[in-house]
Amino acid sequence: MTLTVRNLAVHYGRKTVIDGLYSDALPGALTAIVGPNGSGKSTLIKAMCGDLPYDGTITLNGIDVFRAQPWELAAVRGVLPQTSTLAFPFHAIEVVKIGLTSGTEADHEGRASAALARVGLAGYANRYYQELSGGEQQRVQLARVLAQVWAPATASGPNWLMLDEPVSSLDIAHQLQVMRIAQNFARAGGGVVAVMHDLNLTGLFADQVLVMAEGQVLAAGRPADVMTDGVLSRAYGCDLRVNTAPQGMAPFVLPHSIDASGNAGFAE
Repeated sequence: MTLTVRNLAVHYGRKTVIDGLYSDALPGALTAIVGPNGSGKSTLIKAMCGDLPYDGTITLNGIDVFRAQPWELAAVRGVLPQTSTLAFPFHAIEVVKIGLTSGTEADHEGRASAALARVGLAGYANRYYQELSGGEQQRVQLARVLAQVWAPATASGPNWLMLDEPVSSLDIAHQLQVMRIAQNFARAGGGVVAVMHDLNLTGLFADQVLVMAEGQVLAAGRPADVMTDGVLSRAYGCDLRVNTAPQGMAPFVLPHSIDASGNAGFAE
């Protein structure tokens, strides 16, 4: 059971954001989507989640995403969007319970509290969501997603985490914590698709990387195979150098200049 995308096209009005895209994501692996702003990363993951109209075919565990009922998709994938806005003063535990199948009045053997603890927020259950920092709110939302798809794999097949910039508001310690949660979910048989901006975290944690540029997949494969000087420099439009740490094979990336001429700053 996989996540497959075939001949995907997405349009915003007259603007084509993605055109003719093919990709696959496998359970048991963390698939990262990287690329510059406006390359179509968030649009791709929203289409994968069934959250916007598209042309082409997307299937998740054999389910046609375009034709599926919302409850069918909610049973097998949890979605963490870039931003989440709540207009009412919910407690953190109430936000997490939104992810439960039976709603905010259920708690499936303490799953909501366990999810808060997993993201490092034990003791925050009765804190008002609006009073939390941006990073704490982001982790509460991740706890909600985890509560929704608590088991990475079931007798019916894998569950999926769909994460759009999951570490954008976090300090380095919590970035590592969240990436380990995602990695462990995949190691336990679930599927993870994450839009990422941090190339070094991507190289450290991803099993597969999709490098996007201008609505297309420029390269796809293992980090060591696709996170190269040529691919990344072409995708981001600046001179990048990929190295490997002395103690391991995970690639890390350093910017060298803003353009081929070696200009390290912006023109005045």
